[in-house]
Amino acid sequence: MEYWLKRLQEIGKAAMLPIAVLPAAALLLRLGAPDVLDISFVTKGGGAIYDNLPLIFAIGIAVGLAKEKSGAAGLSGAIGYLVLTGALEAIDGGLNMGILAGIIAGLEAGYLCNRFHNLKLPEFLEFFEGSRFVPIVTAAASIALAAVFGTVWGACQAVIQGVGEWIIGAGAVGTFVYGVLNRLLIPLGLHHILNSFIWFVFGEYTTPAGVVATGDMNRFFAGDPHAGMFMSGFFIMMMFGMPAVALAMYRCARPENRPRIAGALVSVALTSFLTGITEPVEFMFMFIAPALYAVHAALTGLALSISYQVGILHGFGFSGGVIDYLLNYGLATRPAFIIPLGLAFGLVYFVIFSWAIRHFDLPTIGRYDDLEETEAAENGSGEEE
Repeated sequence: MEYWLKRLQEIGKAAMLPIAVLPAAALLLRLGAPDVLDISFVTKGGGAIYDNLPLIFAIGIAVGLAKEKSGAAGLSGAIGYLVLTGALEAIDGGLNMGILAGIIAGLEAGYLCNRFHNLKLPEFLEFFEGSRFVPIVTAAASIALAAVFGTVWGACQAVIQGVGEWIIGAGAVGTFVYGVLNRLLIPLGLHHILNSFIWFVFGEYTTPAGVVATGDMNRFFAGDPHAGMFMSGFFIMMMFGMPAVALAMYRCARPENRPRIAGALVSVALTSFLTGITEPVEFMFMFIAPALYAVHAALTGLALSISYQVGILHGFGFSGGVIDYLLNYGLATRPAFIIPLGLAFGLVYFVIFSWAIRHFDLPTIGRYDDLEETEAAENGSGEEE
């Protein structure tokens, strides 16, 4: 179990590389949109990234997993994806693995690069040894995978579609379950895997131009009027919930320690509010109060569920901070309701965390007896997983 958990964590971290491209794509899409700057070629440039996400994931994950020769891994990831999808199309034109094909190609390329980048061959084959061998073996592996997936993917595709339809069709329940799992998987580093399916795989929308977009994020930026249900609630938690937690920790600190910790708490609160990066706040209480972190996960699920029930549909290219909130405001449905809901959730977060920290005497930042320990906690508070 420990071995497989470590491998899944590596995959989650590797997925961050291609995910990091999405803010640029979202920015280009919005700046070039008719309701912003109305520059069509800018919008087309951003759309090109979303249109080629499987290939980008294949390259990015391969590079992220490769310990050495990452350039060869990236090339191999692209080759693996192209061979896999081309062969699958020849087997059955109705098969569509979407971004999962890119993830699988990236995984195989990264693994094969680590395995064969130092390979030595006989002298007459010397040209193909080492990193040059990796694209060759990746292409061969993709052919083998295509033969396997060409046989079983039809049934798998039906099951995945069914699961996706259930989550999307479950409405408030589906969004709640997703929100809870999203936060609970952060300590394990596996939330990016879950997000990849929700944001890029489940659900389908065909644009007026005939382009098929899959996943909540892709569909939102493609103009699907029903997309955004799995992103809206994160604005509530990230813009208001986490800053409220930082304020609760400040208020619960010893008065003499507050000036020392104010800078750190303001920094992590602003990071969450502006960009939607919540780990600096969450790691301050995640391990010293697991039960409190479970409450946080439940509140996140509740934020997604309530925002869905209110009819809010909003999306982001990076995360649920105020930058994405304002940038994508014109594409959203009822986005103004996020503000009052966020303020209400912020109050709930502040009350629960303030009570729990004091009632259970949790050693959050600033509550240490020794100021040196407080400073040590402050210095380590910004570290992310």
